[in-house]
Amino acid sequence: MIFKPKDKLKVEQPSVLKDFPLISLRDSIVLPFQVVPLVIGRLKSVKALQAALRNDRRLFLVSQKDQTVKEPANDDLYEIGTVADILQHLELPDGTIKILVEGKERGRILEFSSDPEMIKVTLEVYDEEIEPDLEADILTRRVINKFEEFSKIAGTIPKKKFDEIKRIKEPARMADIILPHIEGLKLDDKQRFLETISPIVRLENLIVLLSNRIEIVNLERKIQDRVKKQIEESQREYYLNEQLKAIYQELGNKKQTLSPDLQELEDKINAAGMPEEVYKRAVREFEKLKVMPAMHAEGTIIRTYLDWLVQLPWSIQTDDKTDIVEAARILDEDHYGLEKVKERIIEHLAVHQLVKKMKGPILCFVGPPGVGKTSLARSIARSMGRKFVRLSLGGVRDEAEIRGHRRTYIGALPGRILQSMKRGACLNPVFLLDEIDKMSVDFRGDPASALLEVLDPEQNYAFSDHYLEVDFDLSKVFFITTANTMHKIPHALRDRMEIIELPGYIESEKVQIARQFLLPKQMQLHGLSPDNLKLHQSTIQSIIQKYTREAGVRNLERELAAICRKIAKKVVSKGLHSSFTVYERNLPSYLGIPKFRIGEKESVDAIGIATGLAWTEVGGDLLIIETTILEGKGNLILTGYMGEVMQESAKAALSYVRSRRTQLNLTSDFYKKADIHIHVPQGAMPKDGPSAGITMASSLISALVKKPISKDLAMTGEITLRGRILPIGGLKEKVLAAHRVGIKTIIIPAENGRELKEIPSEIKKGIEFVQADHMDTVLHIAFGMKLDHTQASV
Repeated sequence: MIFKPKDKLKVEQPSVLKDFPLISLRDSIVLPFQVVPLVIGRLKSVKALQAALRNDRRLFLVSQKDQTVKEPANDDLYEIGTVADILQHLELPDGTIKILVEGKERGRILEFSSDPEMIKVTLEVYDEEIEPDLEADILTRRVINKFEEFSKIAGTIPKKKFDEIKRIKEPARMADIILPHIEGLKLDDKQRFLETISPIVRLENLIVLLSNRIEIVNLERKIQDRVKKQIEESQREYYLNEQLKAIYQELGNKKQTLSPDLQELEDKINAAGMPEEVYKRAVREFEKLKVMPAMHAEGTIIRTYLDWLVQLPWSIQTDDKTDIVEAARILDEDHYGLEKVKERIIEHLAVHQLVKKMKGPILCFVGPPGVGKTSLARSIARSMGRKFVRLSLGGVRDEAEIRGHRRTYIGALPGRILQSMKRGACLNPVFLLDEIDKMSVDFRGDPASALLEVLDPEQNYAFSDHYLEVDFDLSKVFFITTANTMHKIPHALRDRMEIIELPGYIESEKVQIARQFLLPKQMQLHGLSPDNLKLHQSTIQSIIQKYTREAGVRNLERELAAICRKIAKKVVSKGLHSSFTVYERNLPSYLGIPKFRIGEKESVDAIGIATGLAWTEVGGDLLIIETTILEGKGNLILTGYMGEVMQESAKAALSYVRSRRTQLNLTSDFYKKADIHIHVPQGAMPKDGPSAGITMASSLISALVKKPISKDLAMTGEITLRGRILPIGGLKEKVLAAHRVGIKTIIIPAENGRELKEIPSEIKKGIEFVQADHMDTVLHIAFGMKLDHTQASV
């Protein structure tokens, strides 16, 4: 063989073909020397095929860039494709044509012809015959070796086909014939190979492709062999285990040797201190686990179940602190006020000293946000020397959240009660069920009903979880629940708890809480020393009055944190030993303009305006009632987003006024020739309840008799048609709201008079309380009228 220099190896100059019919291909590429069947269905492709059949039966096949395009434009086609001969064609019943083509040579599109019926192009066609060369010969032999290695590993290429390819002498033809036999190549890889015009470069690329595929096939085979080996080992282990079982059955009472992990699990079962029934159940499950193959699906379920059993605190308890003086000191150290709650905890500890075995109490703290319900529960745990666990029930709507799922479900777990007990790691923690009033109900069950067993001292000694299906003792747990409102707690659940109400803090209490707890805490969090920041009591009082409006102290703490941040910035700028004092006059420079004005009572006595008292979830508030009389036809107009009960109170108030029209010197048809409009300001806020009844009656009478009501008089109470005043709720919060704005006289229902002793003396100081059982007493205080409620107008 005569070898010639590399520069003699070249591709001949391409020839040009004009008006050549083109068919675009989707999801396929045809290479030279490749025989491929195609189905032609697109109209332009059919027209091009028919034109080729009429002439020399030759086509130009080119692939689309985007395979999803149905009717490709010129820019959607690659430049380089394959000139092919049509070997066979067959028209199918559905209008499509099946053809068999053989690729002949590469071609490049020079320009597109303007034919609306089909795509025709002008091509340059490459003649790829090359003269023999040493480099080409070496590359050809390397390709044959790599292809032989690939065919042996892949096992998809018949030996006869390999021998045919091996006998090919032309390098260009060999490369194009080998490529379609390499499985797993992407369409883009094939197109790049087609666009490689030089046979030498094509051979080099083919070596790289074959090497990559050999590596991938070897890796796939290793993975397959590894999986097969694992399966064989699992089968072998199962077979040996079955033989071992038979041997032990023949030997009788000889003990079976356990694997290390099973031996560890057995030791944990024995050391868990389970009750007898639970221990028997654990042993039965463990015996099942011992004889199961390692890969058995149920084995994992049993192992998880046993892990839960051994991790629960069946017999672990902490010792309660017996020093009630120390416990009282800790409670006072963590919280200001709340004497009723602290006294209840000290009583429990005292009884526990006398009666060593007693059931854990179940307390329910009810109060607005920010009064310290959650932190108080944590403080109780610290004072008693117990561990503390918390479970938030807000948004829980599935009964299985409490009791767990049965083991038949995939991924089943115990309920959140036992999960929390596991986290607490003892039988007698302080267990906080937070936001118990925020649970809801849907098709998955009622979680409140599931809590009935948890919070019943007569039942919770044998609490049964759906997952464990064994009894767990919750009777030693000190349960505490929290809620913002009582009416959202189901009656059956409320009946099982000892309700302790935490009303909103009064202003003096907030000042002390800020000085003793909140400000030192925020200064420590912001890295400030006592010398860096000084706040006078009057400044704290101004923050409470002008920047917060709440029953608790959360917003107060946020405002103090805002001051600390600004002081921290100044300390960094001025030096660590600098000192700053925040006065009431420069408070806006730290917190901005005041968010609230002090007091919202009326500035002057006015006709038709009465001040009521309302209870809200964030504490008490004033409720201004406005009434005006207009010419009309006897309509009662109620505005201000009143609820149904409040609207009924307004109608009852009007009926009472009509029954007293003679004593009030009103005409018999006063309500027929006028429209009465009763309005409650802040119309965007929903309002409801019967406690504004006497306030609406007073406002209505004031508008009718043209007498003003004192701006310093507030009232609350439900009114009946006969003028009787019925008791209301939330008296303390309402009195706190009146005290905050400087009300001097408050009319309350006589039956609520006994609740006055629970209101701090500093709040009652300066306020006159009038206890009324009939509306006539209210009119006497408000207008100086003396009516006889035994007489009514007819």
